[in-house]
Amino acid sequence: MKLSHFEFDLPEELLAIHPAEHRDESRLMVLNRKDQTIEHKTFKDVISYFEEGDVMMLNNTKVFPARMFGNKEKTGARIEVFLLRELNAENRLWDVLVDPARKIRIGNKLFFGEDDSLVAEVIDNTTSRGRTLRFLFDGSYEAFREKLLELGETPLPKAIKREVEASDKDRYQTIYAKHEGAVAAPSAGLHFSKHLLKRLEIKGVDFAEMTLHVGLGTFSPVEVEDLSKHKMDSEQIVISAATADKINQAKIDKRRICAVGTTVMRTIESSVSSKQELNAFEGWTNKFIFPPFEFSIANAMITNLHQPKSTLMMQAAAFAGYDFLMEAYKVAIKEKYKFSTYGDAMLII
Repeated sequence: MKLSHFEFDLPEELLAIHPAEHRDESRLMVLNRKDQTIEHKTFKDVISYFEEGDVMMLNNTKVFPARMFGNKEKTGARIEVFLLRELNAENRLWDVLVDPARKIRIGNKLFFGEDDSLVAEVIDNTTSRGRTLRFLFDGSYEAFREKLLELGETPLPKAIKREVEASDKDRYQTIYAKHEGAVAAPSAGLHFSKHLLKRLEIKGVDFAEMTLHVGLGTFSPVEVEDLSKHKMDSEQIVISAATADKINQAKIDKRRICAVGTTVMRTIESSVSSKQELNAFEGWTNKFIFPPFEFSIANAMITNLHQPKSTLMMQAAAFAGYDFLMEAYKVAIKEKYKFSTYGDAMLII
């Protein structure tokens, strides 16, 4: 398939700027692939599509406050620094993006905090916007990490064109987030409330947790018409043996196995055996899923409604079927569903 197949007109007012007032009261569009039907529900109605013994696979990554603002020495220019990943804990080296990048060269120093309590030196260029920073901080590693948490803010995607608000610290995080390392939230999971998870648990639905630390590559535009030539950024994943066993048993038992989000789907499809079983794995993945694709594990998927030409939309089209997804998106626009990170959800069964 080609990039141009995923173009559609999305009215700007349908890009969600804030989440629904209550997590589980987002709207839910249900796509039945067998019957080719579309239903309109509220997210908490998702419970009626699952039975005892079914499994929901969750990404338990935790977003850290990756966006910081510093001032360049001498000029005082305000520079946005986006922390991507820690390269070396002992030397406090980080892979970052800077904006505006043209002002930041090797050897420059950046000062953070009202009292300049944190200083970073640029020691390398990685990409046009990428830099390697060495943070200079007197204190323990724990105190340094605390300082990063104190100075950083919730890294809302650029598509959310507003200032970060206090409520974002909680709402741009799933309620089951455990392992810090993501710079973007696994957005399908944002719709689950504690109450809904408890109701699913009481019904006998099982949960299988895994980790994919979402990187900014999630939002990187596809710049090639031939999708087979697009390269995804690598992201760290962890699938435990217990999680793999639980999911494989559910497959043997012919249960409904639901991937909550595109990140979960990429995680499991990165570690499948020749027998179509899930393997335990700890490492990195740059899996890019687009139509046509043969899925090995999940037979249901929860995902948000995604922006045109995004890798997220392409994965949803691979699972739902391209024509069915495009039809559903037309319906969603007509019915004024909200799109993107803080938008509404879709259950594909």
